[in-house]
Parts: sequence; structure tokens; C-alpha cells
Amino acid sequence: MKKTNLSLFGLALAGLLPLGALAQVSSPLPTGGSGPGVHSPNSPFAPITERADVLPWSVLTDVKTQTVKNRVLPNFPSQVQALSDKTQRIQGFMMPLEPGEKQSHFLLSSVPLTCSFCVPGGPESMVEVKTKAPVKYSLEVVVVQGRFAVLKDDPYGLYYRITDAVAVK
Repeated sequence: MKKTNLSLFGLALAGLLPLGALAQVSSPLPTGGSGPGVHSPNSPFAPITERADVLPWSVLTDVKTQTVKNRVLPNFPSQVQALSDKTQRIQGFMMPLEPGEKQSHFLLSSVPLTCSFCVPGGPESMVEVKTKAPVKYSLEVVVVQGRFAVLKDDPYGLYYRITDAVAVK
């Protein structure tokens, strides 16, 4: 059996925890306050600086949820749906799903992971990334570019995915 990172999202992607259930406790990234998806002022990591060439998190977190047959599903605005199946750039903090210096399958989060057992935000504040070539793990902000997908009913509860991604500066 392959060892994996035992973060909540790692468990969710391994099928041991429904990530969609985390949407019930998550909220969009407000400009102030505390809780999931909010960059703590006590964090040792600097918050993400917005860049004009990168899709802003404020667009991705602008999603509502609805309960359908005991499942929490995303309800994306048309602005977000229009991003699907197009090349996009996303920046965020790397959340490895497996041990190792280089990662080819990881999550990017709008806020840094400060505890491997804490949820930094809900599915609206992260993007699953699958790269063409492994990317060196970093505690700093990482920018990737690839084929973006808006996921309406992902079995792991994810809302967004980038495939064939490459790291960019």
C-alpha cells in the first residue's frame, strides 16, 4: 500500500472522507475575519499578492452550494463556468498529497497550510493540480498554468482541477 499525506484533503482524495462535506463548513474568502479560507494575520507566511496574469481567488470562491439528494453540490456563476476547458493560470500554496520533494499531483490553496490536520478552506478555495512534469515542493506561492476544469459533481467533492499543468514564474 502506498503511503499518503494524511491531511483531510489527502483522505478525501483517497476516498476515505467526502470532500464535498467540507463545503458545509467553508465560506468564501472574506476580506477580514477568521476561519477556513481566511489568511490568518498570525501566519508565518505572507498572503498571496494578486497578479494581473493569474485568475484571482475572489472569482473562484464566488460559488454557492445547494443540497441535492443529501449531497452538497456547487452552483457556479456563469463567470466561473466560462473558465472551464480553457488554459488558466492559478497561484496558491502547495498542499502535497504524497511525500516527496517533487510533486505531480497536489492541491493549490488560497491560504497556506499551517497544520497537516487543519482545513485551510473549503473546496472553493483550492484547485487540484496534475502536472506534466513534477514540481519542486515549496512553502512559497506557486503559479501553475494548464487546462482548467470546473467540476460540477466530482466524486471527491472538488470544485476545480488543472491538468497538463506546468509551473510558471
